[in-house]
Amino acid sequence: MAKETLTITDNRTGKQYEIAVDDGVIRADDLKQIKTAADDPGIMAYDPSFGNTASCKSRISYIDGDKGILRYRGYDIAELAEKSTYLETAYLIVKGELPDKHHLSMWQHNITIHTMVHENIKKLMEGFRHDAHPMGMMVGTIGALSTFYPEAKDIDSLESRRLQTRRLIGKVPTLAAYAYRHSKGLPYVYPDNDLSYTGNFLQMMFRMTERHYRPNPVLERALDVLFILHADHEQNCSANAVRSVGSSHVDPYSAVAAGVAALYGPLHGGANEAVIRMLQQIGSVDKVPEAIRKFKAGDGRLMGFGHRIYKNYDPRGKIIKKLAYEVFEATGKNPLIDIALELERIALEDDYFVKRKLYPNVDFYSGIIYQAMGFPVNTFPVLFAIPRTSGWMAQWAEMVRDPEQRISRPRQVYIGESERTYEPIETRRAPLTREDAVDAAI
Repeated sequence: MAKETLTITDNRTGKQYEIAVDDGVIRADDLKQIKTAADDPGIMAYDPSFGNTASCKSRISYIDGDKGILRYRGYDIAELAEKSTYLETAYLIVKGELPDKHHLSMWQHNITIHTMVHENIKKLMEGFRHDAHPMGMMVGTIGALSTFYPEAKDIDSLESRRLQTRRLIGKVPTLAAYAYRHSKGLPYVYPDNDLSYTGNFLQMMFRMTERHYRPNPVLERALDVLFILHADHEQNCSANAVRSVGSSHVDPYSAVAAGVAALYGPLHGGANEAVIRMLQQIGSVDKVPEAIRKFKAGDGRLMGFGHRIYKNYDPRGKIIKKLAYEVFEATGKNPLIDIALELERIALEDDYFVKRKLYPNVDFYSGIIYQAMGFPVNTFPVLFAIPRTSGWMAQWAEMVRDPEQRISRPRQVYIGESERTYEPIETRRAPLTREDAVDAAI
């Protein structure tokens, strides 16, 4: 019977080492025994951006990028998108199992009663400029919640963790809607607990003078599906940020604020915003071939195609593409869809993109749907942050409970100057920076 080990031969010394393989991985600490001398600290693995490094063991979500598979707790994303609701999926992600009717009802109640935010948050919102980006406002206000709930620092308490999870899932849509209303100079709309999770968010965003706001059921359901698709996605940049910051044992509000900050970037949660701007810049279907030519020549970037993990069609992208037409039945067609479809058609037939396995991802069509529903482009990353809160809290709680996790502290390979002697400023020469040195060499 084959042994679950890896034998490494160090050609520097001729020594062999037997390293245990567990669940397809080796422990980086086991590499420390590979050394050339007694005072040698041992071999480290160099892995910029953690492209092939597992930082944790997780039970929350699973991706097979080659096969285009995404599962939450073992359930296929397509089945959940078709049959579940966001709050039911959030329960699954946070607690590990799908709820029965009683537990789902209790969960919905426990989220709903936490949708209100302290009135002082409105004053904090008013401190932002009217043109402040909503994601910047989300980072600040979510972080500020830690000052309203100091008991959240007791991260070892199961009941406290549960309470903060319910609070965050409940309050994040309210903060997002307040950020939008502030940017428009509109009065804030309080939550309506008679509505669904997504229905309530829509009314906090768009309610004007209606006595009773009733969201369009097609848009309400579409937003629910989009929230399901964005709820979790393994150890992506923002999940890693939440875990890394949370590993210092800070409160979860501060950890989630770090996740929002990571999500803010155009390579992560801001990607669907970048897709819309790209499609608007292309302008019309007849200009797509020229845009493709420029992308292939390195002039600009084809946004919404390709993924760090998926080397096949992003399973979420297929669902969203179908969802777009359901939304258009209610809102009217977004003219950008024609540009997107032509861009996808040409790219999927072009060897340049096919060889590089660049397929449409979740961001390619989601922004088109959001825009059709009336959301401003700069709110798109916020619409990502709302559902991802359940995933972040599940990742955070799993990290807190994991006895193997310690405060995150990556190693480095030092390539700077060796030991130098301090020289008085009177005799010191003008510094030559690394950039200056490169320019001089040229």
